[in-house]
Amino acid sequence: MIVVMGATGATGNALLHSLLTLGTPVRALTRTPHRPIPGITGAHQPPVEVQYADATDPHSLRTAFKGASQLFLAMANSPAQVELETRVIDIAAHTGIGHIVKISAPAAEPDSPVVISRGHHAIEEHLRASGLAHTILRPYAFTQNLLRLAPTIAQGIILGTTGDAPCNYIDCRDIGDIAAAALTRPDIAGGAYTLTGPEAVSYPTLASRLTTLTGNQIRYVNLTPNELRDNLIHNAHMPTWLADHVTEIQQLAIARPETPTTTVIDILGRQPRTLDAFLHEHHAHFRR
Repeated sequence: MIVVMGATGATGNALLHSLLTLGTPVRALTRTPHRPIPGITGAHQPPVEVQYADATDPHSLRTAFKGASQLFLAMANSPAQVELETRVIDIAAHTGIGHIVKISAPAAEPDSPVVISRGHHAIEEHLRASGLAHTILRPYAFTQNLLRLAPTIAQGIILGTTGDAPCNYIDCRDIGDIAAAALTRPDIAGGAYTLTGPEAVSYPTLASRLTTLTGNQIRYVNLTPNELRDNLIHNAHMPTWLADHVTEIQQLAIARPETPTTTVIDILGRQPRTLDAFLHEHHAHFRR
C-alpha cells in the first residue's frame, strides 16, 4: 500500500493518476475527505482509499499510515514546513513505513539564498537521519503555476525580476510519473533527482509565445526585486513570506543560470511534456 499525502495538490493528484494507471494499491490522504478528489472515481481498479489526515494532527497520521509500506510526502511550502514534514517522517518511521519519496527543491542547501530551500535541506537531513529508505525529487517550477499568472497575462503583462535569464519548468504530470517510478521500481528508488522539462525559457520568450498563441500583445515588465515583492504583497495579496520566496527564486535564476536535465527521459524513456503543449492545452485561460 502506497500512501499519498497532498492528494488534492498538483503533484499528489498527478501521482494518484500515475499509480492508478499502473494498477497499484493507493491510499489518498486529504484534510477534506468529504470532498471529491479531482479525477478520481469509484470506477478505478484497484479502488482508491480516501482517508483523513492532517500534518498538525499526529493521531490522524498514525491512523492513515497503518498498514502502508511507502509514503509520498509533498506539502505546500510554508513557514511551518520543516516542523510539519519532520513530524510526518518521525511518525512514518514509527508506524512501519519503509520508504519515503519526498518532493524537495533544486537549491536545497544549508546556505541557499532561498529560505524555503534551506528548509527543504533541513528536512532532507532529517530524513537521512531517520534511517528510512528514501528518494528525493527536486523539481523546478511547475508549468501549472503559470495559471496563477493568467489574470495579468490576460491583461497583456507578465511581471518578474529575472530579466532575460532562462527558467526551467516541468509539468506536474511528469513529476507524478517520476514519483510513481520511484515508488514501484527498485532501480529508481533511493536516488536524488533534479527534474525539469525539455527547455529553459525566459519571461520575454514566454511573453512572445503567449502573444502568438492568444493573438493579444503580451509584454514582459522587468521589475527590481523590491518592486516585485511589493507588487506581490499589495496587488496579488500574497503573504510576506511567499512574496519573499517568489522574489528569492527569481533572483536565484539570475545568479545560477538554469539548464534542463535529462532525468525524465532517462527514467521514463520518453521526452518530458513541453511548455508549449501546456500553453496550448490551457490557452483559454490566457485570453482576454
